[in-house]
Amino acid sequence: MIFRKYHVVIFHENRGTSRQLKMRGWVCMLGLALFIGLACSTAYLWSSRYKAVFLADKLEEATKTIQEQNIQIASMGGKLVMLQGDLSRVQQFDSKLRVMMNLDKELADIGNGASSESAVNTGGPMPTSLQPLPLYRQELLARRVHSLLDQMSTDTRVEELRQQDLLHAMRENRELLASTPSIWPVDGYLTSSFGQRVSPFGTGSSDFHKGLDIANRVGTPVKAPAKGVITFVGWDGGYGNCIVINHGNNITTRYAHLNSSAVKVGQKVQRGDKIGAVGNTGRSTGPHLHYEVRVGGVCVNPLRYILN
Repeated sequence: MIFRKYHVVIFHENRGTSRQLKMRGWVCMLGLALFIGLACSTAYLWSSRYKAVFLADKLEEATKTIQEQNIQIASMGGKLVMLQGDLSRVQQFDSKLRVMMNLDKELADIGNGASSESAVNTGGPMPTSLQPLPLYRQELLARRVHSLLDQMSTDTRVEELRQQDLLHAMRENRELLASTPSIWPVDGYLTSSFGQRVSPFGTGSSDFHKGLDIANRVGTPVKAPAKGVITFVGWDGGYGNCIVINHGNNITTRYAHLNSSAVKVGQKVQRGDKIGAVGNTGRSTGPHLHYEVRVGGVCVNPLRYILN
């Protein structure tokens, strides 16, 4: 039946005429099938487009979320690094006080330039970039942050115990603290540190510098860094005009190349008292103060005592 011939009559209402079309049944079925196929394809394409738009929106939303998480993680990492630095400075300050009070003999190398570094191994520097991170890097970073937090929590608890111990010792050693040289003796610029250096006198050789050179204008006041007794005032060879203070506990301080002195032998001084003025006397290349700290007659790095 489907292969029979069919006649389609088309009437023109206004003209009063008609027109006949002859076609077989299978042609009609083919046209109907094509129409249905086209309709289904169109519906499928629209459905796929809707899904694609929906997934694109979801992907964009997820990308923004990941970027925000990356920013938060990177910010947290930066803050933790800063906190780690703060804790390290507190530990160094604690160590300086302990050296000054002879609580920890093994920390005596702090003033010689040894830096206290945290024992936390975070597996590399914390990322501070705000660029999106791969998921595996986010997981690695999260583990490192947790590891750092755990280690810093432990360090903080240990440091609290050390500070309590130190506070107790300070209460029992107020006299020792008052006699320990713990401030800069003069304002100015540090031009030469303690230790090996190239000779400033143009010889090109290396020599050992026994103290600190602090440059400033002639006449700048020089202050006592702690209480003590003046044991020497006068000319001392290459040191020029020189003052020596005995602080007790085998600690003495020396102030060289002075322009003038404001104290005399046997005089007692307190921390902050003026003892002289910066000069350019003796073996000197310019106006400055040469400052030494000696323990038992041996020169040590004055920076291990300076707290301000």
